[in-house]
Amino acid sequence: MNRLEEVVNHWLWREDFWLPPGVTWKDIAEGTSKGSRHPVPRDLLISFPLALGFIALRFVFERVVSLPLSRRLGVRDRVWVHVTPVPKLEAFYLQKKTEPSQEELQALVKLCGLSEQQIQSWLRRRRVQDRPANSRKFSEASWRFGFYLIIFSAGLISLIQTPWFWDHRECWSGYPAQAVAEAQYWYYIVELSFYLSLLLCVSVDIKRKDFQEQIIHHIATIFLIAFSYCANYVRVGTLVMLVHDSSDFLLESAKMFNYAGWRKTCDALFVVFAAVFLVTRLIVFPFRIVYTAVVDSLDVFSPYPGYYFFNGLLLVLQALHIFWAWLILRMVHKFVFLGKVERDERSDDESEPDEDDEVGEEEEERSWEQKKGALNSKLASLANNCVLNNLTNRRQKINSRTPKDR
Repeated sequence: MNRLEEVVNHWLWREDFWLPPGVTWKDIAEGTSKGSRHPVPRDLLISFPLALGFIALRFVFERVVSLPLSRRLGVRDRVWVHVTPVPKLEAFYLQKKTEPSQEELQALVKLCGLSEQQIQSWLRRRRVQDRPANSRKFSEASWRFGFYLIIFSAGLISLIQTPWFWDHRECWSGYPAQAVAEAQYWYYIVELSFYLSLLLCVSVDIKRKDFQEQIIHHIATIFLIAFSYCANYVRVGTLVMLVHDSSDFLLESAKMFNYAGWRKTCDALFVVFAAVFLVTRLIVFPFRIVYTAVVDSLDVFSPYPGYYFFNGLLLVLQALHIFWAWLILRMVHKFVFLGKVERDERSDDESEPDEDDEVGEEEEERSWEQKKGALNSKLASLANNCVLNNLTNRRQKINSRTPKDR
């Protein structure tokens, strides 16, 4: 085991890259008080089996807790009309779910013997049929809500009495000889395991509007947690995790009530979430946490490769915060001028960008055809009445003539 650790430290955790000049892993271990925990890279290995445990726990939670709770709160699933089975179109749809190109559309016309409009209409209805049910979306949101609420509460309790919670310059006091409390160690391991589980489940989860941004966020968070633990940036790392958890559980709770149809509760939670998100992600995070990592840390050590790597990841997260803040401000604008939150633009648009418009156009066309048919029938009836009235008037005139006139 020691031999394997030496190889990993030599090739992966190179001291000249990850640690400030003149600092070694032994300095971090020997500098802490006797009997206290100090960070070493092998501590992170436990996060992999824990990530699999989170996936299993989520499977049980969604079926035992989330589904019964969704029914109790009144979550209803839409019943979509199933399309008429067309094996050749079904094979094309399963292979390529995007909108077909003109060449592919012409090939499908020859292959299936249907018109272009019929094929496009079938594919639109097939995509609608695959939309995730509200109960499934509720289950995912409730799982994340439960985790974020618990981990934020635990993190706040463990950090509120620490000196660096109030004075961020304390994050670097005595570095690198900083002991890690047991609560902070498990805070790190649990957070890392959870984000690993999210990354492993991303292919089966509901694909949302900001899917790519979420992937970048998960990867950046995993690297950030792993590096900050190994380089003993634990103090500033715990603050980063706490700031992110502070608004996430509010977002997930707003989603849950949105799927349940509790509009007023959803709107109220969204307003609280927007306020907390904008304050923590656009004020606290850049001006307190990023500042202390970029500026205050230079009082302890000079810049080195790990310094740029860590702060680069922080800036990636900040760029994502700005992107999500823009989406949230759009939602706030709709809330102020329309009076309600119609859709969570941050991360809860599972359909394709134009899919709703296409389905709406199809329904409008169908409605127009029905209206046109009704109008034609009324016009025909009116025309018949006009003809009958003309014939009746002519007969009355003939009958009203005098015999001499006849």
